[in-house]
Parts: sequence; C-alpha cells; structure tokens
Amino acid sequence: MTEHSQPEYREVRKKASEFESREAYLNNELKIMSFKRWGVHLPFRDYNIEIEDWVPALAATIGKVVMVTAMVAVFAAQFGLSAEFVAENVRYELLIAGGLFVILFSAILNPNANLAGTHGPMIPLIPLIAAAGGHPLALGIMVCVFGLALAYTKGGSKLMTLTGVGVRGGLLIYLGAVGLIAQINATEAWAASADQGYISFAVIGITLAIYAYLAKINKRWLAIPLCSAIAGIVAYAMGAHFEFSTAPGLPPLSPMYWWGEDTGWQLGLPNLGHFVAVIPFAILAVAMWSPDYMGHRVFQELNYPREAKGVLMDVDDTMMVSSIRQGVGAVLGGGNLASSWGTYMIPAAIAKRPIPGGALLTGILCILAAVLGYPMDLAMWEPVLRVALIVGVFLPLLEAGMQMVHKHKDSLSAGICIFACAFVNPVFGWATTMLLDNMGLIGDAERAKELSLKDKLLIPGAAFVVCVGSLALVGQLPGIPALL
Repeated sequence: MTEHSQPEYREVRKKASEFESREAYLNNELKIMSFKRWGVHLPFRDYNIEIEDWVPALAATIGKVVMVTAMVAVFAAQFGLSAEFVAENVRYELLIAGGLFVILFSAILNPNANLAGTHGPMIPLIPLIAAAGGHPLALGIMVCVFGLALAYTKGGSKLMTLTGVGVRGGLLIYLGAVGLIAQINATEAWAASADQGYISFAVIGITLAIYAYLAKINKRWLAIPLCSAIAGIVAYAMGAHFEFSTAPGLPPLSPMYWWGEDTGWQLGLPNLGHFVAVIPFAILAVAMWSPDYMGHRVFQELNYPREAKGVLMDVDDTMMVSSIRQGVGAVLGGGNLASSWGTYMIPAAIAKRPIPGGALLTGILCILAAVLGYPMDLAMWEPVLRVALIVGVFLPLLEAGMQMVHKHKDSLSAGICIFACAFVNPVFGWATTMLLDNMGLIGDAERAKELSLKDKLLIPGAAFVVCVGSLALVGQLPGIPALL
C-alpha cells in the first residue's frame, strides 16, 4: 500500500458541497485516503468523521453488548457463576478491550485493521471446552499465540486469495440465510414466551417494509439505527415488557481480582494441563477466522469504488490486532474470544465509510455504555438486538453472496459450499469447497489450471487437514465422537 505523507489527505480533500450527491462525496473520500500500515493517525488530519460513521458505531455497540453477554453467560453457566458476574465482566470488556483498545488500534495505529469483535461461532463450543478441562485464560492465550503465527506468516490473506468467487458467494449466502432464520425464530420465541406472538409479527413485518424502502431509495446504511429504534418503539407500544436494571458504575479493574481463587472467575491461574486441553479449540478458533475475515473484506470490495485501495481492510493486520486484543483481554480477566467485528464492518461498508472514524465513535460508545449501564439494557432488549442483527448483518450477508454468484460455474461452487456448510458447519464447508475448487473438481476449471501446485493443492490441502482435524478432535463432525 502506498504510504502518503500525513498532511496529504487535508490537501486533496474537498467539501461535500462541491459534489453533486452525497454518494459522490463519500466515494471521493474513500479514493483519496490511504493509511500507513502502522503509525499515528488522527481524526480531521488523516480522516474525517461523518454522520454516516454513527451508523456502524451504533450497530457495533449493540452487537458488542449482545455477543459478549452471550459468550460470557455460557462461560458463567459452565463454572457456576452468577448473573452479576456476567454483567460486570461484560462491562469490563466494553471498557478496556471494546473501548480503549478499539480507539488505540483501529482508529489511531492501524486504520486498515478492522475492529476486534466477538467470535460468535465459538459460543456453542464453550461447554465442550469446559468439559475438556479448559480454562478461559489458557484458551485466550493460546488463541493469541496461534493467531499471531497465522498473521505473521500472512496465511490469512493467502487463504482469502485462494478462495474462489463461487465459494465466497456460497459461504455468504449460507451464513446470511441461516443467521436470518435464527434471528426470526428467536424473535418469535421471545414474543411467544409472553403470550404476545403478535408482537414478533408486527416487529418483523415493519422491519421488512422499512428495509425494502431504504433499499429502494439507496439508504440501506440507515437500516440499523432506524429499524432498531422503530422495532423497540413498536414492541413497547404493543405491551412488551422493558425496564432498565444495570445502574451506572465501573467494574473491578484488577486482573488479580478476575483470576483469583475466590473472586472473579474463581478459577485461579491455569496450569499446564489447562493449556494442553484448549489447544484443539484454539486451533479451531483461528481456523474459523479466514472465512469470517474474507466475508468482511468482500463487503468493502462490493460497496467501495475500485480506486479505494488504500482504505480496504488488511486481513493479516486484522488477525494480528484480534490476536493482540485476545491476549490482552484474557490476561486482564475478560471472557471474550476475539474475531473480526462483523456488526461494525458490514454497516460501515454499506455506508461507504472507512474504518477509523466509526472505530473512534464505537470506542467512545462502548466506554459510555459500560460506565452508564443503562444503554446495555436497551441494546440487549430482544426486539432491538434481533432487528439490528437482521438488517445489519444477515440480510446484507445474504444479498452480498447473491450478488457475487453470476456465472454458472460459480453457482455450482456456491451450491456445493452451501451443502457442505449445512452438512457440518461453515468451517468445513469453506475448507472442503476451497480445496475442490482449486483442484478444478468444481467451479471454474480454467482458473485451477493457472494455479501452481502449492496454490492448487498444498495450501488448500493443509487448510482442509487443520480445519477438519480440529473439528474431529472436539467432536464437531456428525456421528463421530470427539477424538480428544
């Protein structure tokens, strides 16, 4: 990436009033920005903060509260910890890793690295990790170590390059469709639990109408704040229960409190056995990163102008930042497992904004939510969080995947990828179809002929062995008991 001198952005920047449309202004901003790989970047000197940056910031904050709560709650259930522990640990993550870390890395030091969010696909595996004798701190440290190794060798970007269009499209379609159905089912279950099933119908129906209209007028970037707000208002007006319960305050800030024998996690520090127990889970967590990161980068490529090379997400640097954030967060006492922050990147790409401006706002909002407490209650309220995930993550994923599949050969690869994902999970589907696609057994055979032996077989084969082997070790292959 070409590194520009610091004042250059200010010298070439034009005011929004000089353009015929807002979209033309935003596209020009993306074209003229080019960030250093590592260095100090400052708002209004190296990038601007626009009204559109509030959209991914709000979406990311809602998503962060939801995902970290879900992950810490599952950990807490395995170790017999209270709801108060969950609330305080989520606060701690929002304050330290979600707020200060995001501002330091993605807004200042490396704006080409996406924010480090939460590794959602690992949530169902947490009971297995605990049953295998795993320790949250040992798991966090091992994920950090393996992630740094992958980032240092630039394995993430290489795997993304070797993933064909059909495989990418199929992966996005599967993730979007499955996630969309899950969120709708969760909304219906929430309403039915209070004998108010009509509320879910009204909330989803209104969301569908608003989203369709925003798509028609090319304002989809407004979907998350607008649809979430309307969903909350409609649900409350129709009788859904809501109350604020998390009072303002600060969580315990000492790592020794969190990793004490009788405080925090009440687990003490891990021993060698704990580290050995989490190795396969840590390998699997890092193996899951590549398809996840690839999907987020694709969103930028689909929504940014082609000339906007200097603001695209760097997959390897994002892996490095996520790894560092994982290690720091775990050592400090947090219960989050890190990955690329999808609830930030997807709406940011749709809004045609680069990473740093929204990252700065996201960090500030996370800190405010942690200190004030009450915004956490609002973000976690079912109609708000479900609608935010539907319009901010899963519908755009589905649409992006469908946009990518144009050719007949790509549609075949996409179909097999969806089938393989449904058979096991997205990690298996991605690794399997990437190998088959690069060998020319599915998809574009001409593309396969142009690849070297290393790109055709060795690297995809190694990815397949690592992914499937890790899945087998932890019992994630259908009908096959865990080998561990």
